[in-house]
Amino acid sequence: MSIILHIETATKSCSVAISKKGVLLGHKEEHPESFVHSEKLTKYINDLLQGLGIGFSQIDAISVSSGPGSYTGLRIGSSTAKGLCFALQIPLISVPTLKSFDSCARKKGLIGNICVMIDARRMEVYSRISSSEKKVLKKTSPDILDEDTYKEFEPFIAVGDGAFKTKEFWSNRDVKYDFSIKLSAIGQVSIAYEMLKKKQVQKLENFEPNYFKDFIATFPKKGIQRLS
Repeated sequence: MSIILHIETATKSCSVAISKKGVLLGHKEEHPESFVHSEKLTKYINDLLQGLGIGFSQIDAISVSSGPGSYTGLRIGSSTAKGLCFALQIPLISVPTLKSFDSCARKKGLIGNICVMIDARRMEVYSRISSSEKKVLKKTSPDILDEDTYKEFEPFIAVGDGAFKTKEFWSNRDVKYDFSIKLSAIGQVSIAYEMLKKKQVQKLENFEPNYFKDFIATFPKKGIQRLS
């Protein structure tokens, strides 16, 4: 098994990629201001396969961004991936969205601690923090931001649309920003290949995206507390 179709729809980005043995063969994507997944996802898949001269029968597995993210986006991506896997009788690989996002940032050459943040609503984000050694410093969680959130991980680079809302009230902190990094199916390539080799695949009938519905407020001095 070596050819994998990668699908990324967890945010407004609509992105697909094809890889072989962990090496990217091609990708097609758009980063619009509104959601276009329902109109363009299947077209992008067909266009990419045709452009590479690859038939559906040659695909060995499909990976999909598993959340957190947009409810609608995740549903469309997972439904498309599951439908293709059922039809082609191939494995489904579930790649955590923020792990993939972190991979996108690393592929762009960012070093140091990286905090990837996806906007939720108000002062809420989904976030994950890793070090240059790819060690996970903070696992993916839904958080409510304040002036001191994640201070114990400084210095770090903030990435993603969730970081926009922090730029003003984190202005005096040791935080840099890189808004050029976009969530892409490319971030899934190496992760999905390693998971496939280890046979870390999903049972199609049971798979559902992870929506991370419970938000928590972060308090560095007192730890993390759940809101009632």
